[in-house]
Amino acid sequence: MSRLQLALSVADLQASIDFYIKVFGVQPHKLREGYANFEIAEPPLKLVLIEVGADARGHGVAGALNHLGVEEPTAEAYSQTRERIDATGLVDLEEGDTTCCYAVQDKVWLHDPNGTPWEFYVIKDDNPDPASTTEMPPVESRGACCA
Repeated sequence: MSRLQLALSVADLQASIDFYIKVFGVQPHKLREGYANFEIAEPPLKLVLIEVGADARGHGVAGALNHLGVEEPTAEAYSQTRERIDATGLVDLEEGDTTCCYAVQDKVWLHDPNGTPWEFYVIKDDNPDPASTTEMPPVESRGACCA
């Protein structure tokens, strides 16, 4: 089953982690400097927190959304989704075997009419060798995942 991904830009990563542990009752699946993700079973959600710093983040709703995504459970499911999306002509960027958010992925990016970035992806390796992992950009310059 596919699962929705919600990636939020946060000013204080630890405070946000503590908040979402309380809200969803689960510990983070992955923690790295300036980054955390939660794999939530109910509702099926991958919640990603990307620290961007207080000046970049601001307060309230403005600046909260980093990007949205759909994680496919298998390479076959991703391939079917990718073929469907490719046929629409909406794909802005296609990435294969990219290391992003501390995992090796295949993905496509598109933007809705308001410019909201969406990624459709499959994780090929959830815990790659740290030596081959691209580090997250500095806190002050982070935008959409690995942008």
